[in-house]
Amino acid sequence: MSKKIIGFSKLSKQEKIDWICSNYLDNSKEDIEILNKYLNTDIKTQSLHDSFSENTLSNFYFPFSIAPNFLINNNNYCLPMVIEESSVVAAASNSAKFWYDKGGFSTKVIGMEKIGQIHFLFNGNFQKIKTFIDDNKSILIDSTDSISSKMKERGGGITAIRLVDKSNEYKNYYQLSISFNTVDSMGANYINSCLENISKKFMEEIKLSNELTEKEKDINIIMSILSNSTPNCIVEAKAECKIDEIGEINGLSGNEFAEKFLHAVKISKIDLGRAVTNNKGIMNGIDSVLIATGNDYRAVEASIHSYASKDGKYKGLTECSIDNNIFSIKLKLPIAIGTVGGIIDLHPLVKLSHKILRKPNSSNLMEILAVAGLAQNFAAIKSLITIGIQKGHMKMHLINLLKKNNANEDQINNAIAFFKEKEINSKAVKDFLNSN
Repeated sequence: MSKKIIGFSKLSKQEKIDWICSNYLDNSKEDIEILNKYLNTDIKTQSLHDSFSENTLSNFYFPFSIAPNFLINNNNYCLPMVIEESSVVAAASNSAKFWYDKGGFSTKVIGMEKIGQIHFLFNGNFQKIKTFIDDNKSILIDSTDSISSKMKERGGGITAIRLVDKSNEYKNYYQLSISFNTVDSMGANYINSCLENISKKFMEEIKLSNELTEKEKDINIIMSILSNSTPNCIVEAKAECKIDEIGEINGLSGNEFAEKFLHAVKISKIDLGRAVTNNKGIMNGIDSVLIATGNDYRAVEASIHSYASKDGKYKGLTECSIDNNIFSIKLKLPIAIGTVGGIIDLHPLVKLSHKILRKPNSSNLMEILAVAGLAQNFAAIKSLITIGIQKGHMKMHLINLLKKNNANEDQINNAIAFFKEKEINSKAVKDFLNSN
């Protein structure tokens, strides 16, 4: 067992590599070559990548792909997608193609509010602390002026402060819930800086209060942090067509397809197992575009899954209806992102992604992301209720299985033809390669 290392972050990159290889990789030349192989040969580019994280040894590459033909609000888009699963990009492209001639997708942003919270303990009269907050809102907001000036110039800033009483759930626990509009930035650093200033000013004004007793002034601020739950930062995407326009899909008539699709969506509303998988499919599309555009997919994931539980039970987020011969699918969910700041202004491929999307503002990107989720979900359910998910998935996975077994180019081309109508699995691929 290797010993604890002190000061690992202070080692040079080569020293870090040497230590890892010596203590965890048995000084394998092959492993060292892999780490070096994935370093960028351009020193400036590698230095930029190193600045994005800590203790970097190399780079971990994912494919940068494009899903074309997304008609969104009558504008044609190509969606940049970063993901390791080829079937996701193929499914998104297939869905975009399906809906393109049927009017494409329509979207609207319903709200863009983000929340910061100051969590504190207060042992006193609720009405007195509420009155104090109401009387001092402007002073608390003004304490962020040095931070908020540029944000205000762009039309953003703090929009509300309210006191939330949580003392029935946890003794003496209250919070200041502060609403923000961060315009085109995700705003995490801005929000957290504002919260720290407000916390400090809050305590200063508490000490000067003539209404609170000395005991009541003994407030304990536990933490000040933005919330990744953004239930009022909402976007909606929708696609619809006449059932007659659906046509036959893998042996199902348009009516049969629409009815079966509706049943699948309703099942995701009542069964947890299906709900989680349904929403994971939505995130396949959203996450891949979030990564390509340099956004925090973990934060968006957390918020969306929380939103799926907003009624007290985790449910599938997709909506589906059949009314007056119109088949409609819809997705409404929280997406808090940015189009400026952080890695967005630094990573060359992220900047390229925004350029491909015609440099959207944050509300435009919210709409694009919602469409990516809806399109991906439509493609997944479409496969599930017709040919099944595995046939298409395994066709896309065939190349991975062949490469895993060190197939050459001729074998790969022959295998693609051979497995066109045959079941694909690991054993079948190995048997094919052994006989070719």
